[in-house]
Amino acid sequence: MITLDFSDLHLRLATNSGKTTVFDPIRKKWVSLTPEEHVRQYLLQYLLHRMDYPASLIAVEKKIAVGKMARRFDLTVFDREHKPWLLAECKEPEVTLSEETLFQLLHYHRALPCRYWLISNGHQHFCADARDLNHIHWMEELPVYGL
Repeated sequence: MITLDFSDLHLRLATNSGKTTVFDPIRKKWVSLTPEEHVRQYLLQYLLHRMDYPASLIAVEKKIAVGKMARRFDLTVFDREHKPWLLAECKEPEVTLSEETLFQLLHYHRALPCRYWLISNGHQHFCADARDLNHIHWMEELPVYGL
């Protein structure tokens, strides 16, 4: 497990018709602040402002084909050649990260093979170097972009 400190990160929040929304800087729109979205937005802020991942190479909630089914990944960071580099799966804080979470990410990985995997529920965060699928290496910190 890795430690990520979200304590001094700030989200742009607004209230519309009694519902709280958050501004997503990647999608450039206001979205409903669900528990999972809350985790996704803090993780996104962390990647952008603490890790200096390039916003232009991050995609959020994009549709992909997983087998014959259409799914949406939570967050993907691309390398400078626009190939998937890090794939993240976010869960709401009450959801325990489990093998089921990892299997969901692995399904997405089939459609978007990438070097790094990240799963988070806002409290627990696991990151793996998956460059060799026969020897997955669980990391103690997030990878530095560009290395």
